[in-house]
Amino acid sequence: MSAGSRPSQDPRLAHLVARSDPGEPMAAAPRWLLVDVAGQQAILVQGGKIDRIWPASTASAGLDARQGSGGTPPGLHAIERRIGAGAEPGTVYESREPTGDVWRPGDPNPDDLILTRVITLRGLEPGVNAGPGVDSQNRYIYLHGTNHEDRIGQPVSHGCIRLRNRDVVELFDLLEEGDPVVIV
Repeated sequence: MSAGSRPSQDPRLAHLVARSDPGEPMAAAPRWLLVDVAGQQAILVQGGKIDRIWPASTASAGLDARQGSGGTPPGLHAIERRIGAGAEPGTVYESREPTGDVWRPGDPNPDDLILTRVITLRGLEPGVNAGPGVDSQNRYIYLHGTNHEDRIGQPVSHGCIRLRNRDVVELFDLLEEGDPVVIV
Protein backbone atom coordinates (compact mmCIF):
# COMPACT_ATOMS: atom_id res chain seq x y z
CA MET A 1 0.00 0.00 0.00
CA SER A 2 1.42 3.37 -0.96
CA ALA A 3 2.16 6.22 1.41
CA GLY A 4 -0.80 8.40 2.17
CA SER A 5 -3.14 6.02 0.39
CA ARG A 6 -6.79 5.96 1.37
CA PRO A 7 -7.90 2.34 1.71
CA SER A 8 -11.54 1.72 2.62
CA GLN A 9 -10.34 -1.04 4.96
CA ASP A 10 -7.20 -3.12 4.59
CA PRO A 11 -8.24 -6.63 5.72
CA ARG A 12 -4.68 -7.43 6.84
CA LEU A 13 -4.97 -4.70 9.48
CA ALA A 14 -8.64 -5.07 10.46
CA HIS A 15 -7.75 -6.61 13.84
CA LEU A 16 -5.94 -3.40 14.78
CA VAL A 17 -9.03 -1.21 14.43
CA ALA A 18 -11.82 -3.64 15.31
CA ARG A 19 -13.38 -3.13 18.74
CA SER A 20 -15.34 -5.80 20.57
CA ASP A 21 -16.04 -3.60 23.60
CA PRO A 22 -17.48 -0.16 22.85
CA GLY A 23 -16.12 1.09 26.19
CA GLU A 24 -12.49 0.70 25.10
CA PRO A 25 -10.60 4.05 25.02
CA MET A 26 -10.26 4.30 21.25
CA ALA A 27 -13.88 3.36 20.52
CA ALA A 28 -15.05 6.92 21.19
CA ALA A 29 -12.23 8.61 19.29
CA PRO A 30 -13.36 9.63 15.81
CA ARG A 31 -9.72 9.90 14.73
CA TRP A 32 -6.56 8.29 16.10
CA LEU A 33 -3.11 7.27 14.98
CA LEU A 34 -1.63 3.80 15.29
CA VAL A 35 2.15 3.47 15.14
CA ASP A 36 2.89 -0.12 14.15
CA VAL A 37 6.49 -0.75 15.21
CA ALA A 38 6.71 -4.23 13.66
CA GLY A 39 5.44 -2.92 10.31
CA GLN A 40 7.24 0.46 10.57
CA GLN A 41 4.03 2.29 9.67
CA ALA A 42 1.87 5.14 10.90
CA ILE A 43 -1.80 4.33 10.34
CA LEU A 44 -4.53 6.95 10.55
CA VAL A 45 -7.89 5.56 11.68
CA GLN A 46 -10.99 7.70 11.14
CA GLY A 47 -14.54 6.62 11.85
CA GLY A 48 -13.32 3.15 12.82
CA LYS A 49 -11.70 2.54 9.42
CA ILE A 50 -8.13 2.78 8.21
CA ASP A 51 -7.94 6.03 6.28
CA ARG A 52 -4.25 6.37 5.39
CA ILE A 53 -0.96 4.56 5.91
CA TRP A 54 2.54 6.05 5.78
CA PRO A 55 5.90 4.30 6.14
CA ALA A 56 7.68 5.34 9.34
CA SER A 57 10.83 4.69 11.30
CA THR A 58 10.84 3.98 15.01
CA ALA A 59 13.76 3.33 17.36
CA SER A 60 16.61 0.99 16.59
CA ALA A 61 16.39 0.06 20.30
CA GLY A 62 12.80 -1.17 19.85
CA LEU A 63 9.92 -0.47 22.22
CA ASP A 64 11.26 0.93 25.48
CA ALA A 65 10.00 3.92 27.44
CA ARG A 66 12.83 4.15 29.97
CA GLN A 67 14.73 7.41 30.12
CA GLY A 68 18.04 6.98 28.28
CA SER A 69 16.96 3.76 26.53
CA GLY A 70 16.75 5.27 23.05
CA GLY A 71 13.56 3.24 22.57
CA THR A 72 10.19 4.26 21.22
CA PRO A 73 7.73 4.35 24.14
CA PRO A 74 4.79 1.95 23.84
CA GLY A 75 1.16 2.50 24.70
CA LEU A 76 -1.49 5.15 24.66
CA HIS A 77 -0.44 8.77 24.07
CA ALA A 78 -2.15 12.01 23.11
CA ILE A 79 -0.91 14.70 20.78
CA GLU A 80 0.27 17.47 23.06
CA ARG A 81 1.36 20.06 20.50
CA ARG A 82 1.50 20.54 16.74
CA ILE A 83 4.47 22.72 15.86
CA GLY A 84 5.33 24.17 12.47
CA ALA A 85 2.01 24.88 10.74
CA GLY A 86 2.81 26.59 7.46
CA ALA A 87 6.58 26.21 7.81
CA GLU A 88 8.57 25.45 4.70
CA PRO A 89 9.24 21.72 4.20
CA GLY A 90 12.72 20.95 5.48
CA THR A 91 12.58 23.58 8.25
CA VAL A 92 15.08 22.50 10.92
CA TYR A 93 13.94 22.35 14.57
CA GLU A 94 15.94 22.19 17.78
CA SER A 95 14.20 22.02 21.15
CA ARG A 96 10.87 22.34 19.32
CA GLU A 97 11.85 25.72 17.83
CA PRO A 98 12.76 26.52 14.21
CA THR A 99 16.45 27.31 13.84
CA GLY A 100 16.04 29.44 10.72
CA ASP A 101 17.77 26.76 8.62
CA VAL A 102 16.04 24.76 5.89
CA TRP A 103 17.33 21.35 4.81
CA ARG A 104 16.97 20.52 1.11
CA PRO A 105 16.99 17.01 -0.36
CA GLY A 106 20.53 16.16 -1.34
CA ASP A 107 22.08 18.45 1.28
CA PRO A 108 24.82 16.41 2.94
CA ASN A 109 24.30 16.27 6.69
CA PRO A 110 25.09 13.13 8.67
CA ASP A 111 23.22 14.46 11.73
CA ASP A 112 19.71 13.26 12.48
CA LEU A 113 17.71 16.42 11.94
CA ILE A 114 14.19 17.13 13.17
CA LEU A 115 12.48 18.62 10.14
CA THR A 116 9.33 20.12 8.66
CA ARG A 117 6.78 19.53 11.48
CA VAL A 118 6.97 18.46 15.12
CA ILE A 119 4.08 16.57 16.72
CA THR A 120 4.79 16.14 20.43
CA LEU A 121 3.39 13.24 22.44
CA ARG A 122 2.17 13.04 26.03
CA GLY A 123 2.05 9.57 27.55
CA LEU A 124 -1.26 8.63 29.15
CA GLU A 125 -0.25 5.47 31.01
CA PRO A 126 1.44 6.08 34.37
CA GLY A 127 4.45 3.82 34.79
CA VAL A 128 4.36 2.86 31.10
CA ASN A 129 4.93 6.14 29.24
CA ALA A 130 4.05 8.79 31.84
CA GLY A 131 5.76 9.66 35.10
CA PRO A 132 9.24 9.33 36.55
CA GLY A 133 11.78 7.47 34.43
CA VAL A 134 9.41 6.71 31.52
CA ASP A 135 7.77 9.99 30.55
CA SER A 136 7.39 10.39 26.77
CA GLN A 137 6.96 14.14 27.04
CA ASN A 138 10.07 14.57 29.21
CA ARG A 139 12.00 12.35 26.76
CA TYR A 140 11.00 14.68 23.89
CA ILE A 141 9.33 11.95 21.86
CA TYR A 142 7.89 13.36 18.61
CA LEU A 143 6.58 12.49 15.21
CA HIS A 144 8.69 14.52 12.77
CA GLY A 145 10.27 14.72 9.35
CA THR A 146 13.85 13.63 8.71
CA ASN A 147 16.82 14.28 6.46
CA HIS A 148 17.33 10.50 6.23
CA GLU A 149 14.24 9.73 4.15
CA ASP A 150 16.10 6.84 2.49
CA ARG A 151 15.96 5.00 5.84
CA ILE A 152 12.22 5.36 6.39
CA GLY A 153 10.72 1.91 6.93
CA GLN A 154 13.69 0.79 9.02
CA PRO A 155 13.95 1.05 12.83
CA VAL A 156 16.74 3.64 13.00
CA SER A 157 15.55 6.50 15.22
CA HIS A 158 16.63 7.34 18.76
CA GLY A 159 13.07 7.04 20.09
CA CYS A 160 10.98 9.34 17.91
CA ILE A 161 8.75 8.35 15.02
CA ARG A 162 10.24 9.64 11.78
CA LEU A 163 8.27 10.23 8.59
CA ARG A 164 9.14 11.49 5.13
CA ASN A 165 8.78 15.26 5.05
CA ARG A 166 5.82 15.32 2.66
CA ASP A 167 4.11 12.63 4.76
CA VAL A 168 4.54 14.48 8.07
CA VAL A 169 2.95 17.57 6.47
CA GLU A 170 -0.03 15.49 5.33
CA LEU A 171 -0.38 13.80 8.72
CA PHE A 172 0.05 17.09 10.60
CA ASP A 173 -2.82 18.63 8.64
CA LEU A 174 -5.11 15.68 9.50
CA LEU A 175 -4.47 15.56 13.26
CA GLU A 176 -5.43 17.82 16.13
CA GLU A 177 -4.02 18.36 19.59
CA GLY A 178 -5.53 15.81 21.93
CA ASP A 179 -5.94 13.10 19.29
CA PRO A 180 -4.94 9.64 20.59
CA VAL A 181 -1.78 7.92 19.38
CA VAL A 182 -1.24 4.24 20.14
CA ILE A 183 2.26 2.80 19.75
CA VAL A 184 2.43 -1.01 19.57
